[in-house]
Parts: sequence; C-alpha cells; structure tokens
Amino acid sequence: MKLNYKLQGTPNSPVLVFSNSLGSEMMMWDELVPYLLPFFRVLRYNTSPPTPNGGVYDCKIDDLGKQVIDLLDQLGIETAYFCGLSMGGLIGQWLGIHHPERIKKLVISNTGAKIGNDERWNGRIETITQHGMQAIVEDTMERWFTESFRQNNPQRVAETKAMFLRSHVPGYANCCAAIRDADFREQLQNNTVETLVITGDEDPVTNVEQAEFLAKNIPNSTLKILPARHLASTELPKEYAAILIDFLVGKSTYDQGMHVRRSVLGNAHVDKASGNINSFNADFQNFITNYAWGEIWTRPDLSKHNRSLITMAMLIALNRKAEFKMHVKASFNNGVTVAEIKEVIMQSALYCGLPAANEAFHSAEEVFKELGIEIK
Repeated sequence: MKLNYKLQGTPNSPVLVFSNSLGSEMMMWDELVPYLLPFFRVLRYNTSPPTPNGGVYDCKIDDLGKQVIDLLDQLGIETAYFCGLSMGGLIGQWLGIHHPERIKKLVISNTGAKIGNDERWNGRIETITQHGMQAIVEDTMERWFTESFRQNNPQRVAETKAMFLRSHVPGYANCCAAIRDADFREQLQNNTVETLVITGDEDPVTNVEQAEFLAKNIPNSTLKILPARHLASTELPKEYAAILIDFLVGKSTYDQGMHVRRSVLGNAHVDKASGNINSFNADFQNFITNYAWGEIWTRPDLSKHNRSLITMAMLIALNRKAEFKMHVKASFNNGVTVAEIKEVIMQSALYCGLPAANEAFHSAEEVFKELGIEIK
C-alpha cells in the first residue's frame, strides 16, 4: 500500500521520520519542521490502515509498523531516526522491537506500552461508526491541549479540530482496533534501540506513570516530561524540537555544529580537516564548528539550500577562490543545481563585476570536472 508522504530537506542529511497520533495528519508536525531541517531530512506520512473487512475492525500495529518499513524501502532509506506520538509511539515500539537495525535512535512520545482497554476502544468504535467524528471532537481537543493553550491559540486549535473531523471513520475505527490490541509490556526489553520517552505532565491519555514504565523497562532509555497535555509537540514545538535535537544530534553547540558541517561539506572533507588539527589551528577549527556551523547554519529561518546560494555569492564578491570551490562542491549536498549555480554567478557579474564572475565560472567548471558532472 502506497502512503501519502512528504520528504523535506537536503540530500546529505540523515532522515527523521515522524509518525502521527490517532486522528491526526502529517500537518500535526508543521511547527517543528523548520527547527529540524538544518539537521535532518524530515519524512512525514499519513497512516493508512487496511480497509475494514465487512465492518470487522482487526487492524494490528504490525500492519502499521510494516508500512513504515515499506516506505523506507520504497525511498531507498536504509536507516532513519524515528519519532512517533501516541499511536505513532506504539508504531515506534514495534519498530524498536522488530526492526532495530533500521532505526538509529527512537523517540516515543505521549504513548504507553498498553493504552486503554477493550471496553474503551470498542466503545469509541461504536460511537464514531454510529454518530461520526463530531461526537468525540470536543472531548478530544480537551485531552489533546491544556486549557491555556486552547484559550491562547484558537486558530491552531481550530485547524487541529478540522484535521480531526477530516478523519475517515472506518480508517479511524480500524486504528482504534490496532491500539486496542497492542500490548508491548512484556516485550520492551527486546527493544535494543537507544530511546527517548517524552510525555506531558497533564496528559490524561498516556500519563507520566505510563511514560515512567516505558523508561524503566526499555534497556537504553531516558525520560523527558513537558508541561503539556497529549499533543506535546503542538503545544510546545520549539521546546519539543530542541529536545529532539539534543537527543538525536547532541546537546553541545559543537556536536550540533559538527553534525551540520558533515551534512554540508561531507565526511571526507571534515575528516581531512580534523586529521590536520594541531596545537596551532585547533582553536580556529573549534571556532568554525561552534560559531559558523553550530550557531549560524543551524538557524531555522533560512534553508541550507538558500544558505549555500548566499555563501557562494558572497565568496565571489570577496574573491575567495578556494572557499568558493569548496562551497560549490558542498552546495550539491544541499540540493543546489548546476542551473542555480550559473544564475548565482550571472547575478554576481552584475553586482560584483565581470572579472569576478569570469573567475567564478572557471572555478565552478573545475569543480564540475572533479565531480564528473558533464556540461554540454
């Protein structure tokens, strides 16, 4: 089954997969994405449960977990980081237990090893099949968001409410069945992936006690509690993204800078530079990693693609040939095309002068030749 998905980010960045909660679409992660794109290719998808067979709701978490593996295979992604919330957290547990070789690090958020009971889920299936999603939407918004968030963010709550009401009733009911039957309480010790457990201190659906159980029973795991209810990522996107970056990349500016530096310049270049560190240049190399890559290239309001274009233009103006060639080569890791490089140089001819542009064309062509890019 082909899933509706969206993959954003630069080609040389590792992939971070987001998996939605029950009743949500990939838009639930919208606010987080700008903070994460400096570090990752972000892959979001909409869960697509099997069609109920004659009104029988028998979808399993295994079915939803296999969809993730199939999507990774379809996109040629060998390994990825994974973050799932609520139902997505159950999918994450299944992946950590059954496919740890595909998951670099795992984040399971606002979830439990066992969520609710048969009576609760069968009752919800009966309610929505008889009365539609409207019958439970108001109660859901109260469970998803704190009262202060609902009061201060009416537009975001309205968007989330509309998203929930768009849910396909048979598909939602089948996901309820998957959650109803999922129980990882006796299998958590088989999850060998380094795991972060996140929950909200006011989450009435999957409470702190359930999160503590996960953290206690998953061998290599830590717990983070946020001042939020069930959709913690929507209530506190900046804080949530920072927690993800700290866990997946590293807490220090140096670690985050080195991660971005490698994704832009490539491992070979960074390894060579690191191999040449000595007592004379070590402070400068630390400065580059911390300040240039850790402080500036990680800022969320310009894409790495656009930063590459701007950087090349400035290096043309400054006549920094070696740095220009390095960033031409690196720009392909940020998704820049040959046509875009040409336009940057053409623009520089207007504002930096013909000699500077002429030099830039020659330098760019040297890089193309080195990379085996044929220009006809």
